Amino acid sequence: MEKKLFRIAEHTIKVVLESPWTFKELTPEQKALVSRLAAGEDVGIESVPADRQEQLAVNDAIMGKTPMTRELWEAMNSDEKDAFRHSLDFLQYAPFEVQEADDLLFTLTVHAAPYDDSSRNAWKQVVAVDNVLPYYYGYEYNGNTIYEYFPAPGIKAGVFVQNADATVGDYYPCSGVGARATLMQVNTSLMIQFTFATAFHNTVLLHASVTRHEGMANLFFGVSGTGKSTHSRLWHQYVPDSDLMNDDNPVIRILDGKAVVFGTPWSGKTLCYRNVQAPIRALVRLEQDPENRIDRLHSLQAYASVLAACSSIRWKHSVMDAIVPTVEALAMTVPCFRLRCRPDQEAVELCKNSIE
Repeated sequence: MEKKLFRIAEHTIKVVLESPWTFKELTPEQKALVSRLAAGEDVGIESVPADRQEQLAVNDAIMGKTPMTRELWEAMNSDEKDAFRHSLDFLQYAPFEVQEADDLLFTLTVHAAPYDDSSRNAWKQVVAVDNVLPYYYGYEYNGNTIYEYFPAPGIKAGVFVQNADATVGDYYPCSGVGARATLMQVNTSLMIQFTFATAFHNTVLLHASVTRHEGMANLFFGVSGTGKSTHSRLWHQYVPDSDLMNDDNPVIRILDGKAVVFGTPWSGKTLCYRNVQAPIRALVRLEQDPENRIDRLHSLQAYASVLAACSSIRWKHSVMDAIVPTVEALAMTVPCFRLRCRPDQEAVELCKNSIE
């Protein structure tokens, strides 16, 4: 059994792997890179907009990721293949690893055996996310929440069980499921558990891209496909001394009455895993438009815009009740804008001049 502690936005979590699951060993080059990321350094990772897919390979190279090829696989012996099938690549969490902590928020255990779902007929469905792959469905049973993951229709990858207060999580891969699919679902499970558990600690995850300039963070959010990553990339292109903190799911905390954003292991397809934090200058909701124009959102407009962008357990009333005051404080303490724009330099200059 292997264990690791990770500290994300000043919250400590523990991941436990039952044998034969193991944490993939980092290369010396990756360890050096992780040290830089843990210190909050910018290592050159760029956001990956839909029209910049070539950046994926560039980012992979920076992070020292090497894809498995047929030649590499055929060169392995049976023991090496078995180890590969059960080796989970926690590189994205490595910059947040700590050796000890006395304020553990929750534990997630990855089990060796599949989940016994003989009680399934008694489960009560509470959520279904099946509009985009991978699908997952959530159920309540005996005070627990049970999630089933489907990377393809009709093909179940595993089951995640979370207790009532999210202090204990258990992930059970289905038989024959390898490391890649298991890691994907464990990652989703950790995000769900983190979202649930931290809601009661003035903390929210926001679906946004975060650019920092002159020590202050600007968060760009909006509906999927609006161009958050594109806008961040344009800032880095046209605004000197700006850098990317996170490109998908940063964490926001209200600390001593001030809003602070943290980098996380969750950054979508952009491998931006920086252990960094910054006070928030502005929240900017993006909308595509043939003209560039910006206006300030006030009171209920700002609150509604931010709440819609939060990663939250919307079907769980206790979680939503806990998130509401945090979102209210965020909308009250940080200026919120709506930027209707084209993906160009003029939009960046308009935004920068308006929020700074």
